[in-house]
Amino acid sequence: MAVARKRDPVRVRPETAATPREKSYVQNERHTRQVTTMSLENRTCLVTGASKGIGCGIAEDLGANGAEVIVNYRSSEAAAHDTAENIEAAGGDAIVAQADVSEMDEVRGMYEKATDAFGRIDVLVNNAGITVDKKFDNMTREDWDRVIDVNLGGVFNCTKTCFEDIRQAHEGRLINISSVVGQQGNYGQANYATTKSGLFGFTRTLALELANDGSTANCVAPGFVRTEMLESVPERVKEGILERIPLDRFAEVEDVVSMVSFIAQEQSSYMTGQILGINGGMEW
Repeated sequence: MAVARKRDPVRVRPETAATPREKSYVQNERHTRQVTTMSLENRTCLVTGASKGIGCGIAEDLGANGAEVIVNYRSSEAAAHDTAENIEAAGGDAIVAQADVSEMDEVRGMYEKATDAFGRIDVLVNNAGITVDKKFDNMTREDWDRVIDVNLGGVFNCTKTCFEDIRQAHEGRLINISSVVGQQGNYGQANYATTKSGLFGFTRTLALELANDGSTANCVAPGFVRTEMLESVPERVKEGILERIPLDRFAEVEDVVSMVSFIAQEQSSYMTGQILGINGGMEW
């Protein structure tokens, strides 16, 4: 049986002009050589809602991978400082920054604090969100607006404030944290489901607008994750949810964190505009 010869790399002679295909091959080969390790050194990452739960896990993992991390919180100051201390204990750099993401003035103040400490924002993780759960029959306009203002308005405020930084960064990253509820809907969560599905269109549009500059926008849509919020759900309800998950378990925070860290790094540079379901196989 004949053995196929390994194809030699394209070599461009100095006296010969390279074809567009040869130029592309050489550029891709150079890029491949540079991307050899998983690292976020010299990258500044802002994580909203980072004092607890998924946001805390994301911030700590980004810090463990070498990033300079801004730990945003609204009211859980002690927990935010704990997150920052955990990052520093692991050898990373972190600061805490208070801001209600639904208030543009507070977001701008957080941005100024972050850039004074670390410089330009390379990676924005829009994680902050709230729930006000009620059947639609009982939901007031105030209940609706409160969730919209934080979960979509906050994403607008933070992204608008950091947009030029992300666009001008070397492979900037916009990462939006949605939910399987945005894909499936969920009883008593019309407001929350609307905000989380809204992030899909927002992400895809921003991916198009950032593409010419080499930056990306992606969306992570976790399923039901073991956090304090899930622990407060009655056992009979959790049993019903488990029946809908083919992998027959709830997600751990680490399941979501690892995907976010991958997106934040250079290895994900050819992926943009994607909705990534981390949900154990739930259909939508």
